[in-house]
Amino acid sequence: MSEGFHVHGAHDHAVEHGAHSGDKLGGQVAIFTAILASVGAIVSYQGGDTQNQAMLFKNEAVLKKTQASDQWSYYQAKSNKGHLMELAADLAPAGKRDYYKAQIEKYENEKKEIKAKAEALEAESEKANEESDHAMHPHHKLAQSMTLIQIAISLASITVLTRKKWLFAVAAISAAGGLAMWGWALSV
Repeated sequence: MSEGFHVHGAHDHAVEHGAHSGDKLGGQVAIFTAILASVGAIVSYQGGDTQNQAMLFKNEAVLKKTQASDQWSYYQAKSNKGHLMELAADLAPAGKRDYYKAQIEKYENEKKEIKAKAEALEAESEKANEESDHAMHPHHKLAQSMTLIQIAISLASITVLTRKKWLFAVAAISAAGGLAMWGWALSV
């Protein structure tokens, strides 16, 4: 805050002046906008929180997908080694073939474990993606709610400037719509 003076916008000045002058409409608008600003702060916080949760789940999904990809690469490496052992078994003298066949069996068993781990990681990635989508779902409703609340605050401020009471009714309708959207978002 500046030390010597404070700058008000035109609507801020009109609302403040109306609230202190005993003007009933100005006082109602001041209370109305203060309540809506408080509700708007809560809605805005909840909207940001849904985005953060969705982002955390999405990051988890990407991490699990990357880990699954690493496992599939490891699986492929074991397959390549197994194929080389098959080739070696075909080319090796009879006394060495049992060694290569044992190696082939070892790689096949390792591949089964690696495949199971890769598939489990892919399932975890998919689950995290679904959680991200679910966390993001109410965000759109919260954003619409916040927009309607901001419109209501603006219309209420204009009411004090223009002295048009019908505008205050439109502001109340917009606020009611914003509150309804907020309730809807919370129920999702």
